Amino acid sequence: MNFPQDLKYTKDHEWVKIEGDVVTIGITEFAAGELGDIVYVEVETVGDTLDTGEVFGTVEAVKTVSDLFMPVSGEILELNSELEANPELVNESPYEEGWMIKVKISGDLPEDLLSAEAYGELVGN
Repeated sequence: MNFPQDLKYTKDHEWVKIEGDVVTIGITEFAAGELGDIVYVEVETVGDTLDTGEVFGTVEAVKTVSDLFMPVSGEILELNSELEANPELVNESPYEEGWMIKVKISGDLPEDLLSAEAYGELVGN
């Protein structure tokens, strides 16, 4: 399984790409594999400011619906509009084309974000 070294990870199986005070967030290859074929991504929180741990949306797969949790505090700036017509991008390219949201961080990054190595250990990779 692939866990890019330049990203941070959460215990909720999301990845965070840090670019200054804006972060891009998606779900990991592990999470996408566990969910199965993703058929819908719903994020109705664009423009909202949410705290770490709050639900920012849901991802729906053939078998289940899972909440998406904010790994950082901040304002949701953008949703990946490609996912509306092509939710399968989350399965096919979780770290590139399958990103979900961009967030302007408020405050510090949480200290519990994991390195690629630590996330790999978490999921038994």
